[in-house]
Amino acid sequence: MIKIEYPDNKPKIRRNNAGEEIFCLIRKKWFVITPEEWVRQNFLLYLINVLNYPASLISVEKGLMIGELKKRYDIVVYAQDMQPFMVVECKEMEVALNESTILQVLRYNTELQANYLIVTNGVSCAAFQKLEADFKEIEFIPYHREL
Repeated sequence: MIKIEYPDNKPKIRRNNAGEEIFCLIRKKWFVITPEEWVRQNFLLYLINVLNYPASLISVEKGLMIGELKKRYDIVVYAQDMQPFMVVECKEMEVALNESTILQVLRYNTELQANYLIVTNGVSCAAFQKLEADFKEIEFIPYHREL
């Protein structure tokens, strides 16, 4: 497992009559803070501020069809040619990163065809890289480079 070293800056949070909300840098909107949304927004800051991915290459919570099922991925990072490079599945902190959570991101990737898959619960990550026909677990999350 990979331990995440988050940047010093944190997501913007505000309180209103409905409760606490967190600002999404990518979607440019406020969202109710849920445990999964907290992980998603902090991981986005990690991708942008630590791993140097441009916000313009990141997509958050978009729909996709897997067979006849409608699903929504958490985060997709695109390469410069706008092909999916990395798929990130975010879970609540209490959710274990196990075979079930890894199979979920693998199912999403049947449609997306990215070379890197990440599953995170905000504390740690499991990362996988496509090598030949299979995904192998790796000990790092790739930094942005000219893709």
